[in-house]
Amino acid sequence: MELHYGLLSILPPLLTIILAIATKDVIVSLFVGILSGTLIAAGGNPFYALTRLSDVLADNLADGWNMRILLFTILLGLLVGMLAKTGAAYSLGSWASKRIKTKTGALLFTWFFGILIFFDDYFNSLTIGTCMRPLCDAKKISRAKLSYILDSTAAPVAIMAPVSTWVVYVMGTYKDMPEFTSLGMNELSFFVRSIPFNLYAIFAVLMVMFIAVTHKDFGPMARSEARAEKGIGLFDEKRYGAVVSQVESKAETSKAKVFDFLIPIFFLIAIALFFFPMTSWMLAIDGETVTTLGQAMKTMTFGEAFNGTDSSMALTYAAIFTNVFAYIYFILRKLLNVRAAGEALLDGFRAMVPAVMILALAWSLGSIIKTSRADGGIGLAEYVSEIVVSGNFPMWLVPLVVYLFSCLISFASGTSWGTMGIMIPIAVPVIGSLAKATGIPLNETINATALTVAAVMGGSVFGDHCSPISDTTVLSSTGAAVPHLEHVSTQLPYAVFVAVCVLAGTLVAGLTWSAIPGLLVTAALFVAGIFLLPKWFGAQRYKLEE
Repeated sequence: MELHYGLLSILPPLLTIILAIATKDVIVSLFVGILSGTLIAAGGNPFYALTRLSDVLADNLADGWNMRILLFTILLGLLVGMLAKTGAAYSLGSWASKRIKTKTGALLFTWFFGILIFFDDYFNSLTIGTCMRPLCDAKKISRAKLSYILDSTAAPVAIMAPVSTWVVYVMGTYKDMPEFTSLGMNELSFFVRSIPFNLYAIFAVLMVMFIAVTHKDFGPMARSEARAEKGIGLFDEKRYGAVVSQVESKAETSKAKVFDFLIPIFFLIAIALFFFPMTSWMLAIDGETVTTLGQAMKTMTFGEAFNGTDSSMALTYAAIFTNVFAYIYFILRKLLNVRAAGEALLDGFRAMVPAVMILALAWSLGSIIKTSRADGGIGLAEYVSEIVVSGNFPMWLVPLVVYLFSCLISFASGTSWGTMGIMIPIAVPVIGSLAKATGIPLNETINATALTVAAVMGGSVFGDHCSPISDTTVLSSTGAAVPHLEHVSTQLPYAVFVAVCVLAGTLVAGLTWSAIPGLLVTAALFVAGIFLLPKWFGAQRYKLEE
């Protein structure tokens, strides 16, 4: 029996991409993509297509891993709600504004603050922008530069942090694939293996630090910075339009201190690190040969327990414990009362509803794509793998191709999660099939798969980072209180520069199946560009109006 529907297999993801670009609504686009897939699988019968769609959604939500990831996402939202309601999130910026005396210090602290809020990109953009805006204004830092830092430490940081909604989403896209399970690694260990290959995220974050230290701006950003430095204006409404709506800081009215923000965050990290090995030991208790935790701990080493954990369970446990701890802590600190805490939890829940919907729909679309025709899917992964293997497509070129496609799709559609939900279920079977056909060793196969997944993640983050219709791009404009078009036009040359450097690095990494050559090539181009581009396209090219 055929494993796929041929060219028809391409229709669901293609339709999803086109609709996302045209409508800017990723939820509707994903739903229509799933429906088109079930229509194909049902032979065009709308009754069976809709019932199949319902079954696909239910099956994905019934999966224990998926449900725990949804719960983790919601719980993270509840924590964010409490941090925002208490004003704890704004206390760090208020503390810094009284102690930082230089422009470089303000830029580097904002960058570090962005890395510290690694667990959610939305919270990052709004919180840091709101609480760092007064300090950056005082140091004559343009609002465009502030919004660039916000955007560059949102998605690029979240995609590399093992405790974030982004990471658990990515792990869910490849965890059940035969090509992944054949690698003999758990989801979290594989993700950590892919981080050095995620060149775009790494260098997008590093570029902020380089710019903060050297002040070597170029393109429209150089003009915005020169205007701010000369006192002409922190933003340019005349050229770019009105400032988008802004969120006001609660730092001045809140009793929260810096430690009220840091303690829950460090608790979350510490308890997550505790539960990664503990979950493995708890699961090893079978009630027969292993009846106690002490016996379970003797069955495997700490390293084996950590690497072999069920990360969805460990992260969910950590999020539950952190929320209980934070709730009690804020009540005892009198930063929240019972009523205000309830409102904060509800606000946090509401904030995560779109993410939960996208998760459920993206999983369902991925399921339709990667499931074979015999099992009720459309078999797109089998179709693409068949074409690539039979056409002798060079294996080293796959990461570069998926990176380019991911960049284009995410930039045009403004969605990184939607892009990863489409591209990873296609890319992993392709690289797995080619690795099997060429007979490369297991370690190289792992690196090849890690590079390919990282190429999808990096390309997807590129679009989320700089697309004018990306939600985090809009939120970064909002948090910095800058005209949206000024943020987009000043940030785009920086993001494209990093993307081009990464293009070369991905090519070299694909030729060697090693992260180090890719990092070195990307770094060499990056450093050369950082010093040459300001000379060619610096502020001297712009006439500044008074």
